[in-house]
Amino acid sequence: MDAINYPLILGAALIAIPSPGPATLAIAGASMASGRRIGMALGAGVVCGSLTWSTSAAFGLSAIMLAHVWMFEAVRYAGAAYLIYLSIVSARSACFGKGKKASPVEISSMGAAFRKGLAIHLTNPKAILFFGSLYSIGVPAGATAGDLVSIIAAVGSLSAFIMIGYGWLFSIASVRQAYIRLHRWFSGLFALAFGAIGFKLLTTRLV
Repeated sequence: MDAINYPLILGAALIAIPSPGPATLAIAGASMASGRRIGMALGAGVVCGSLTWSTSAAFGLSAIMLAHVWMFEAVRYAGAAYLIYLSIVSARSACFGKGKKASPVEISSMGAAFRKGLAIHLTNPKAILFFGSLYSIGVPAGATAGDLVSIIAAVGSLSAFIMIGYGWLFSIASVRQAYIRLHRWFSGLFALAFGAIGFKLLTTRLV
């Protein structure tokens, strides 16, 4: 391969980025529970996490992590623990009601939402694998630093459009009203979803 395969890179990103996972789940929940600005701020945190792993993969840092499995495993266990924690908090909200224990998708400030999105994506080892494979199959060995920056910008722009767009989409008034009416049911669903993803991450060897 002599040239950067932009269609392959962006096509793979377009399939992977919007797919269901902890990030999209958290954005949807935050937007429904706390409104558009909170959901979009959480999406921005996810995008920054994505840019971190994308940059790491572009300049070889993800390959170093995969070569030293203990580093990758540390991220995996941290991610599983964080998702299981979110599951427990959601379960408490479902069992005891909104007034006694807030759900992790109910966030009071844009800063807290951004940090939550960043934490969710930085502790997602599948992001390391995705970006590592993306750069290995779509980028030629002789790519310059400028080439790598252009790919990081292209994938980052696509990620921002999708993730922040999710924050806008799930804050539509009718969706938020449904969440408010069925708060405890939604909390139960979030508890099951976060727990299932966390347990799968904990029990599945990815490398």
